[in-house]
Amino acid sequence: MEISKSAIFSLFAQYVSSGKARFFQEAGIDFIFGRREGPFVWDIEGKHRLIDCHCNGGVFNLGHRHPEIVAVLQKALAELDIGNHHFVSRHRAELAERLAALAPGALQHSIFGVSGGEAIDTAIKIARGATGRRKILSARGAYHGHTGLAVATGDPKYSRPFLCDSPAFVQIPFNDVSALQEALSPECAAVILETIPATLGMPIADDSYFQRVKHLCQEQGTLLIIDEVQCGLSRTGRLWAISHYDTEPDIMVFGKGLSGGIYPITVTMIRPELESLFREDPFIHISTFGGSELGCRVASKVLELSTSPDFLTHVNHLATIFRRGLSHLQQRFSGFLIGIRQKGLMMGLQMASPQLGPVMTRACFETGLLCVFAGNDTSVVQFLPPLIIEPSLAEEILQRLHQALQIAQEFPTASG
Repeated sequence: MEISKSAIFSLFAQYVSSGKARFFQEAGIDFIFGRREGPFVWDIEGKHRLIDCHCNGGVFNLGHRHPEIVAVLQKALAELDIGNHHFVSRHRAELAERLAALAPGALQHSIFGVSGGEAIDTAIKIARGATGRRKILSARGAYHGHTGLAVATGDPKYSRPFLCDSPAFVQIPFNDVSALQEALSPECAAVILETIPATLGMPIADDSYFQRVKHLCQEQGTLLIIDEVQCGLSRTGRLWAISHYDTEPDIMVFGKGLSGGIYPITVTMIRPELESLFREDPFIHISTFGGSELGCRVASKVLELSTSPDFLTHVNHLATIFRRGLSHLQQRFSGFLIGIRQKGLMMGLQMASPQLGPVMTRACFETGLLCVFAGNDTSVVQFLPPLIIEPSLAEEILQRLHQALQIAQEFPTASG
């Protein structure tokens, strides 16, 4: 049965979220996902096509409905279901073995979940259980999820409305070793950081930052949790973004891209000594849908595709194209586009004021690009094209971005 776009917005407002429906209507982005394929998404009416340069924060690293991933899931559905999380599983075991071979440092054991927030909650539970401490340090303006413990690590605007802010969670400036050193104490269970904090606007840390963080943590017996939910799985030109910093986390969390955009699965990886927390009672932490056997099949194919040397070479080639093109645009629109934050294909476009991130989001929409401004630094537009695009499409994206910058300069708020 056909249903109009306005009717869908009305239904969504009445039964899902009135605020979200109003936000997009007022922003002039009345887009409802219909067909989607590779780097492209079409409006439900089939008239408006966008190149997805947001990828839902890295969910669609391999594009929408990647044919090899779809085929793997279809085959798995002929013989599997989600499995039973209480029991030993071949599929979870084999995926975890593969992850241990690929993970940085001594990370070995995988605890599976279905959302980034759940995986962060798990990491914090383990850090507290292992150290016997409560205090958690995170970056000011960070975001690690909307669930119970995860929400407390982020910006207060996410935790305070739900009375989840707590003195046990302390925020410090990102990329500031002195601030970390001052805040660290024997009461700190963990420091949790995104390698590249996406919601903070994708600031890029100094080359030595994470090594110094790890050293300070070791001095205090504090665990280092690295959040790669968005920046992991080849987004930065290496499988793990933390590899750029030659730093070994005690716990690492990742997930969005592991789903292939097809089946939700997340992972909290821990060092072997931390697994002892679960030996006496392995049922003190469970996740009914975490590590679904269907999801494990999907994740295994994602890893196969994402770790290919040719694939990583392709990602880095695209990164060079965008680095060159964005540098040219920054020169062309100096004073308006004032900075480029880039590590591989994880990019942030820093505009001259906080008002201009939303303006650029709208302008990109008008030129056929799906981009979203960073929630905790609205001067920055998150720029995350799929990793599977061809160089010719990368050049087209840059042309469309040029048009968007021209349009954005004409918006009333651009000069206000």
